[in-house]
Amino acid sequence: MRQTLLCVFCLVFSFSFAQDKTHTSYIDVNYFRGNIALHNDEILHLIKGHPEGVILGWNKKTYGFEDWEQRYNFPDYGVSFAYQNMKNPVLGNNYALYAHYNFYFLNRNLMFRIGQGMVYNTNPYDRETNFKNVAFGSTFGSSTYVMLNYKKERVFDRFGLQGGFSLIHYSNANVKSPNNGTNSITFNIGLTYNLDDQVLEYQHTINKKQDQAFSEPIKYNVVFRTGINESDIVGSGQYAMYVVSAYADKRINKKSAFQLGTDVFFSNFLKELIYYKSIAFPDSGLSGDEDHKRIGVFAGHELFVNRTSLITQLGYYVYYPFDFEGRVYTRLGLKRYFAKKWFGALTLKSHGAKAEGVELGIGVRL
Repeated sequence: MRQTLLCVFCLVFSFSFAQDKTHTSYIDVNYFRGNIALHNDEILHLIKGHPEGVILGWNKKTYGFEDWEQRYNFPDYGVSFAYQNMKNPVLGNNYALYAHYNFYFLNRNLMFRIGQGMVYNTNPYDRETNFKNVAFGSTFGSSTYVMLNYKKERVFDRFGLQGGFSLIHYSNANVKSPNNGTNSITFNIGLTYNLDDQVLEYQHTINKKQDQAFSEPIKYNVVFRTGINESDIVGSGQYAMYVVSAYADKRINKKSAFQLGTDVFFSNFLKELIYYKSIAFPDSGLSGDEDHKRIGVFAGHELFVNRTSLITQLGYYVYYPFDFEGRVYTRLGLKRYFAKKWFGALTLKSHGAKAEGVELGIGVRL
């Protein structure tokens, strides 16, 4: 009797689990090989061979049981790990851990992956033992990679194939100098393996016309951001930075909102840089008392994906007492809403391809 009840319980549990199942998962293993792009003449002496490595990924497949999954054509999301041999002992090797999304096109045959994470470098810059490594100024840094692959799942049983191109970027976002970074352009080929026998049906329940017609009144946002960074003068020291932002946004549909606002920057590394240049370069016309603060205005866009959103902003300094990398700046990053009004943000501020710093922020949308 006890065995019968146990069997019934197991069957009911299994049936209930199967009924509630909304995702499946798979792993992929990719080998890559390519070249380090020469984006800066200062890293020319570091390019010695063809870097190669492996990317391992765990992916969770979506089927549209949540509305956002349908809006983005049933993407995957997951985590990935990368190992890269830089083919130069001066550069060392890189080990990186990412969170990523996979987006699909052309009847799900074309996959675009974007991953963001942290990297560990085995041989960063050291002024005594490794002064040639001007690419990586610290042991830990940030990394972004994108992958564009042709993909076929379940070619043989649970196994599938994918192949294409990947771009892998490493830097520490000017947290510490030197920080020229590297960009590896590679070809990759990989194998996928589905962890589930079951293949779920894609859901098509949302009303696309209602999604496009959706709008909200203008919302007002206040954000405080902070971080640490260093000027390009190696050894000049790391200093805290603070940014206060206020902007209005107008959501025009379920996916998009446009932004218009202002930033006030308190960048303490600039105070040190101004003083240094006034002493080291007496003909520069600097007194050393110039204001290190800057004020910018910006326009931006927010792309809503579930409770996470991608922000892109283009700004211009209207108060600019000290010339540093030009008046135009950009901000790219992620927001995560953890309550109806409150959010956290992780963003990268840069001037063109030159990063100024990573900003960690908290804000409110009213």
